[in-house]
Amino acid sequence: MDETLSPTPTAPAADTPERRESPRRVAVASFIGNTIELYDFFIYGMAAALVLDDVFFPNLSPLNAMLASFSTYAVAFLARPIGSIVFGHFGDRVGRKTVLVTSLLLMGVSTALVGLLPGYATLGSWAPLLLVMLRFLQGIGIGGEWGGAVLLAVEHAPPGKRGLYAAFPQLGPPVGFSAATGVFWLTSASLDEAAFASWGWRVPFLLSFLLVAVGLVVRLKISETPVFARSVAERAASRAPLLELLRRHTRELLLGAGAMAVVYALFYTSMTYGLSYTTNSLGVPRNTMLALSLVACLFLAAGIWFSATRSDADGRRRLVLSGCGLAAVWSLLLFPLLDTGRPVLMALALGGALFCLGVTSGPMGAYLPELFPARVRYSGASLAYNLGGVLGGAVSPLVVPRLQSGFGSTSVGWYVCGMAVISLLCVRALPETRERELG
Repeated sequence: MDETLSPTPTAPAADTPERRESPRRVAVASFIGNTIELYDFFIYGMAAALVLDDVFFPNLSPLNAMLASFSTYAVAFLARPIGSIVFGHFGDRVGRKTVLVTSLLLMGVSTALVGLLPGYATLGSWAPLLLVMLRFLQGIGIGGEWGGAVLLAVEHAPPGKRGLYAAFPQLGPPVGFSAATGVFWLTSASLDEAAFASWGWRVPFLLSFLLVAVGLVVRLKISETPVFARSVAERAASRAPLLELLRRHTRELLLGAGAMAVVYALFYTSMTYGLSYTTNSLGVPRNTMLALSLVACLFLAAGIWFSATRSDADGRRRLVLSGCGLAAVWSLLLFPLLDTGRPVLMALALGGALFCLGVTSGPMGAYLPELFPARVRYSGASLAYNLGGVLGGAVSPLVVPRLQSGFGSTSVGWYVCGMAVISLLCVRALPETRERELG
């Protein structure tokens, strides 16, 4: 079958292989766009831990309401692979830039609409149904975001510095989470409990309208990557990226997804479920936990920057293996430290967990794209990244509360440890990619 594609008329004439965008400018643009989308994604997790159970599931018991709230959180992880397939298809055929603008719009609008959605008291059973639909659309949007953001940085990066430039979009999660936490903290600290539960929690969602406008201005100013422009000029783009990916690169796809599983499991367990567990079960004040979460994000950013930049010299595989090993050990310390209820030890618990996460995820911005050829790189990197989210991010919200309820917090640590071991074994089966040409 002929798998070439004539140059698409949607690719801007200016985005030719001869046009060289500043790699630093592209890296910063990738960072800003990814941060905005991750802010949108994370504020839902915050709301799910703090307030959505009361607003949308008041007719359920406290445990079932919490499970229902976290189930809506998990819906986005099931939608993310679909977003990867859809946006990956067009990202490999039409271009990285165009797809990223679309994903930003979808993510931002669906997030803002959550802030406008009436609760169960007004709409009855329609309220949680519409909430699930908006969360699903969030998942579709974020499913196409990460792959395009890292490809913009990696495919513009100079030789030998792909890890460094990929570190910029990889910093989107800690900065986006910090922004989400900070906005929730300010809102919570400024309002009494009744006002926060009534309308205050909606403010972080409504801010998405403004952030989307900022993101669009940034993304519309950057050019297409030289790697994709060259692929179009050489008539080498794939007609059916997903089919080609599944036919020729299944092993890399599945192992890459397994490598990402612990990243999602550790983040959900420490930051989303950990927020709910400490405030509801341990009685720690909400503002205290939000402040500790902000401190922990500094450790996440430090881990990402250290491992991503070092991966250019030491190799991606070595650093990801180290992160998985650290995560396996620290996951067993996470809840014993949280259970002390002492802020210093709780900060150590969360900061250590996020540092391990950062070391693991930092090189992934370069590692996953390097596993796949340019013809299917958007599809391959995005789908691997988000299938890992199904295993680590969609399953965890359903498993972790039940483990804690039935067997105590220690069992949750062993669950995350098991996920870390799975990821470690997947990375061991993958090759080193630092010296590979991107094509």
